[in-house]
Amino acid sequence: MIHTLAAHELRSLFLSPLAWVILAVVQFILAWIFLAQLDLYMELQPQLATMEHPPGITELLVTPLYSSATLLMMLVVPLLSMRLLSEERRARTLPLLLSAPITISQIVLGKYLGLLGFLLLMVLLSSLMPLSLLTAGRLDLGLLAANLLGLSLMLAAFAAASLYISALTQQPVVAAVGSFGLLLLLWIIDWSGGEGVLGWLSLQGHYQALLQGLFSSADVAYYLLFITTFIVLAIRRLDAERLQN
Repeated sequence: MIHTLAAHELRSLFLSPLAWVILAVVQFILAWIFLAQLDLYMELQPQLATMEHPPGITELLVTPLYSSATLLMMLVVPLLSMRLLSEERRARTLPLLLSAPITISQIVLGKYLGLLGFLLLMVLLSSLMPLSLLTAGRLDLGLLAANLLGLSLMLAAFAAASLYISALTQQPVVAAVGSFGLLLLLWIIDWSGGEGVLGWLSLQGHYQALLQGLFSSADVAYYLLFITTFIVLAIRRLDAERLQN
């Protein structure tokens, strides 16, 4: 049942003009950033040739691309997720969905996986650009894999938090703004030099390590805990709403 709901949600996204516009705009912006970084890399060739251990093409082209993609996705994910549950509530179809012979967990996971599938497709399309460099040179595949893992985990975390915010309101615009505000707060929460709890809560801190190719099970565990927490909160929110009705 979860897979059926996820497939339905993914199909609904592809039937939405907004999703196609977002997909096209994101790919255009990332392609522009990639080509700009490629031009910069070519200009730096004389300086790199004089260095004993120069940074490779992966560090200078691929990592900045994924870093920029994350900031772009912080804007995109709330736009894609705002309709997941708030639109159902505004259209008064949520009570019908909650009364169906499926569990709240299946509803939430189905919608979450549908959105996540669309986001991972965007990651796959954006990865074709750095992979094209294999035809002209060598890539640090380990660093590339760490970057891909970091971006995928970050988007999965964005989707979980945005899904929860969408479960709180019946206004899609409010859900989008609230989701962006929450993600931005969790991104900059340690900008004041905070350590300890604030540093651990920061999305950016765990992501930067993966961008540098430093794989840590603690960073992966953080994202898995983050995703699980917000999915459980969304389930509890809908469960409380069903009990009220």
